[in-house]
Amino acid sequence: MSDSQEHIYKVLFHNQGQVYEVYAHSIYQSDLYGFIEVEDYIFGKKGQMVIDPGEEKLRNEFEGVQRSFVPMQNVIRIDEVEKEGVAKIIDSKGDKVTPFPVQMPRD
Repeated sequence: MSDSQEHIYKVLFHNQGQVYEVYAHSIYQSDLYGFIEVEDYIFGKKGQMVIDPGEEKLRNEFEGVQRSFVPMQNVIRIDEVEKEGVAKIIDSKGDKVTPFPVQMPRD
């Protein structure tokens, strides 16, 4: 990857019983202890035909978000990739990997 190209990162993290796979240009350790910051999300063009409703759900969820703070224990993996893929939500039920226990607030 040349220095003139922008970096693209694929981030997988747990969020409320699901695994989110998103693409972004900026990932770094936050000043808030125990968090990473995800900025400048990448989604397919709005004019393109929607093939995956999960990507549309993620686009709507992160619309207007400038920066996300993701707890480090929720992060599964961060990869630097050559080009973005399709953002998606994966149901983690039945997954063979158990996330680190997280205290969930009760309604």
